[in-house]
Amino acid sequence: MGAELRSTVDSSSANRDRDEGADRRWRQDLRAGIQRPADLGRLPVAEEDQRTAESFKVRIPASYLALIDWNDPADPIRRQSVPSALELEALEGELEDPIGDAAYSPVPRVIHRYPDRALLYPTYICSMYCRHCFRKESVNDKGEGYSLAAIEPALAYFAKTPALREVILTGGDPLTLTDGQLREVREQLEAIPHLRLLRIHTRVPVTLPTRVTPQLVEALQGRLQVCVVTHFNHPREIVPEAEQACRRLRTAGFMLLNQSVLLAGVNDTPEVMAELCQELVYTLGAKPYYLHHCDLTRGISHFRTSIEHGQGLMRALRGRLSGVCQPTYVLDLPGGYGKIPLGPSYVEHHEGCDWVFRSYQGERREYHEVLRERASEAKDEK
Repeated sequence: MGAELRSTVDSSSANRDRDEGADRRWRQDLRAGIQRPADLGRLPVAEEDQRTAESFKVRIPASYLALIDWNDPADPIRRQSVPSALELEALEGELEDPIGDAAYSPVPRVIHRYPDRALLYPTYICSMYCRHCFRKESVNDKGEGYSLAAIEPALAYFAKTPALREVILTGGDPLTLTDGQLREVREQLEAIPHLRLLRIHTRVPVTLPTRVTPQLVEALQGRLQVCVVTHFNHPREIVPEAEQACRRLRTAGFMLLNQSVLLAGVNDTPEVMAELCQELVYTLGAKPYYLHHCDLTRGISHFRTSIEHGQGLMRALRGRLSGVCQPTYVLDLPGGYGKIPLGPSYVEHHEGCDWVFRSYQGERREYHEVLRERASEAKDEK
């Protein structure tokens, strides 16, 4: 064998070994973590909390588990990942389907609420089952993984719906699919000419960042623009592995956004939310996109703040953070009526062209609009 050919073979072998090593790393992370209710017995978790995992799924990768401060019973990482008996306490008014997805499912595994975009559920499996998940009941009940046959009705529906421009992969977590499955989904969607953007809603860069390998990135690259929407809720989730995963996604040319949920005891103070939003931008290069008010999901009232509290939080961030770091605070209305912004109003009074505002510093300021049509009307009156 010639030296040049031998060098090529050696390089190919080294790349294959590296790829297999990366694949083993994230799979081992899952295996070494919490995968079933019985695994909770090795943690300092009360028996009544452990029993919750018999009603709702539990899964926590070892790396995310390692972030928990077990000396702090209110640790924000623990609250998001470890079952609590409070999840079994459903309040009157809480809903099994809090945002009305079911009414907008024209075919299996599709939600189509808005004209130009639709959700596709390629899998109902997650790398971690978050305790605050607004789809926890549907994810708990369905549990199916991926197959091309299962999404074929969805693909046919997308093909005959020319108003669609975006397909959003959700679940479950789409990045729990294998690289080959992700490539297959992407290629199937790319074959539909009117689709322009593939959006991926995932918590994997938070809970299992080693899953974001070069091979995963390559599987997503093609004709469609790609937008990855992550779900960091607390600055302590922004670890070096997460930073590397997000850098890999950005370097590939993917748009990177983040959705957070406002969670009591996790991120509901101005200090924590400000740090989270700044680190998302300055460390991860992810634009804070939405801050969701916690939905009316059954059994998660211990996470839910009041809307007034959320508006006060957003008021405290205004002026304190760069506009690039500001998320939009939204409520997803029950019944499938869509998202509405909940940001605080800075208008104190308005009459005609005269406005009175309260600045982010709390100062009262008057403003007079100067409009061409109003000026013409005033001139004619004279």
